[in-house]
Amino acid sequence: MKFNTKAIHGGQHHEEHTGAVMPPVFQTSTFAQKSPGVLINGYEYSRGANPTRTALENALASIENGARGLAFSSGLAATDCVMKLLKPNDEVIAMDDLYGGTYRMFTRIYQDMGIKFHFVDMNDLDKFQSLINENTKLVWVETPTNPLMKVVDIAAIAKITKAKNILFAVDNTFATPYLQRPIDLGADIVMHSATKYLGGHSDVIAGALIIKDAELGDKMHFLQFATGATLGPQDSYLVLRGIKTLHLRVQRHSENGQKVAEYLAKHPKVAKVYYPGLENHPNHDIAKKQMSGQFGGMVSFTFKSGAKADAIKFLEDLKVFTLAESLGGVESLANHPALMTHASIPEPKRKEIGITDDLVRLSVGIEDADDLINDIEQAFS
Repeated sequence: MKFNTKAIHGGQHHEEHTGAVMPPVFQTSTFAQKSPGVLINGYEYSRGANPTRTALENALASIENGARGLAFSSGLAATDCVMKLLKPNDEVIAMDDLYGGTYRMFTRIYQDMGIKFHFVDMNDLDKFQSLINENTKLVWVETPTNPLMKVVDIAAIAKITKAKNILFAVDNTFATPYLQRPIDLGADIVMHSATKYLGGHSDVIAGALIIKDAELGDKMHFLQFATGATLGPQDSYLVLRGIKTLHLRVQRHSENGQKVAEYLAKHPKVAKVYYPGLENHPNHDIAKKQMSGQFGGMVSFTFKSGAKADAIKFLEDLKVFTLAESLGGVESLANHPALMTHASIPEPKRKEIGITDDLVRLSVGIEDADDLINDIEQAFS
């Protein structure tokens, strides 16, 4: 079954009692039992399993080619579940460019619990391998990264982690499974902030894990059940509905993203554009190899002036783009990472990574590309 069909039918079936084409929203906390401990169709309490969430989790596993999908109350809750696999003195090697909330969780919560983190640009495989030791238990990457759009060679990292028996997790939020499937490239775990492209309509907060190995999937389901950060049935329904149009939306996001990036690359006020679909992007060849010929709707850029004030004025003057956090919805959003999504990263670390005060991140939506470019142009003017 090809992806466009999987997005609609993968892991799904009509509701068995009524034949409903869309899974109903099972808005219930608990389920009747035939006899004490004898369950009807395996459902007992909605924290452990709910039929609407099960339908979503089956769809997640299908579109990412994993053995098991799990749906969480947020992307950070999904990340937290992965971290609960670790214990004090374990070490994690993570990409240097990460979503600010991920960096905050790693350094302000789990670091204090005795887990050691190394942050490195994993395009430098020699540097990456030099950090591996007997305590290394997890490698965590985003690709493309947030907000600098670095692309990591997933297959190359997977070859190393497999040889060393280290878990390898990939945050696939920016690419989505329409453009990139990390499990096929060797990853063990895929994470999504399902708030973003999977939901796709800026109306839900959700997270997802897709696990390659069924046994590890069972272990992570226990962690999810035991700690309780599960997704409710109404939100599960919304994400499942979003997945059914994922292929159509991401295709348009990518088409518009490419056009906006090419426009910005020629603009006299722009210093640098971060978009893997541009041939001068340092990781363009890797992106071509592991993504499906399109490169998504996320574009970042800086100003030739290097001035924070120019970035702020530009963002204030946008009319079609909305100045807001988040990304991946049908509407175009604009963001100032240093003041918004990545403000939790200390300023010296931001500067070391390359998140400057004049950096702007755009989530290019599915509107008409000409209207988006005209809006950017009037804001520059």
